[in-house]
Amino acid sequence: MEKNESKIKPHNQTHPHSRPEKVNKDLENRLNRVEGQVKGIKSMIEHGKYCDDILTQISSVKSAMNAVAKILVESHMRTCVSEKLRDGDEDIIEEFIKTVGRIVS
Repeated sequence: MEKNESKIKPHNQTHPHSRPEKVNKDLENRLNRVEGQVKGIKSMIEHGKYCDDILTQISSVKSAMNAVAKILVESHMRTCVSEKLRDGDEDIIEEFIKTVGRIVS
């Protein structure tokens, strides 16, 4: 662990979400669709469907989850991150960099 890591506060445990209701609804709707897609994949596997068809559906789920992540990252930047920066909390930058690193890897 680097020296700076021990100083980073866990924002996710103390900072309430401040996403607009419209964003939350969009995320919920998209995740409901993803849930349906995943259930469909499970059913395809249970029924012995062709592997390539299953892989195509998995690719669709991954794309859908990437879209969810993109919306959430944008909202996070516009709300949580910008609020913390306005409050002078620059530790949020390191937290955000690590979060983006997990998303893109």
